[in-house]
Amino acid sequence: QGQLVESGGGLVQAGGSMKLSCAASGRAFGRPRVGWFRQAPGKEREFVAAISWGVGATYYADSVKGRFTISRDNAKTTFYLQMNNLKPEDTAVYYCAARGTWGDIATMSDPAAYPYWGQGTQVTVSS
Repeated sequence: QGQLVESGGGLVQAGGSMKLSCAASGRAFGRPRVGWFRQAPGKEREFVAAISWGVGATYYADSVKGRFTISRDNAKTTFYLQMNNLKPEDTAVYYCAARGTWGDIATMSDPAAYPYWGQGTQVTVSS
């Protein structure tokens, strides 16, 4: 079994910063490749960023490039999403997800490609 647990959400003013964490535990993940997704009310779940296992290659959605950074700790068990210059349109429930292999951005940005999901953490950006 495996488990992903997000933390770090909350309320922040526009222009502020927030760092989300995703702790991966359990043997099911093997060497997890992790993606961050978000879902705003009434909208589909959308890709935010992804990071590979080996060299730490990354992908970002165009809407967050230059503002958000995905990273991981040295043990590769905790994954982070540093969010800077937050905007009201970043308000959503943020989820981390894991899969066992790396792929192109089309794959890594597809929620259906991830078998493991966390419970989500709310991020609210006030204007």
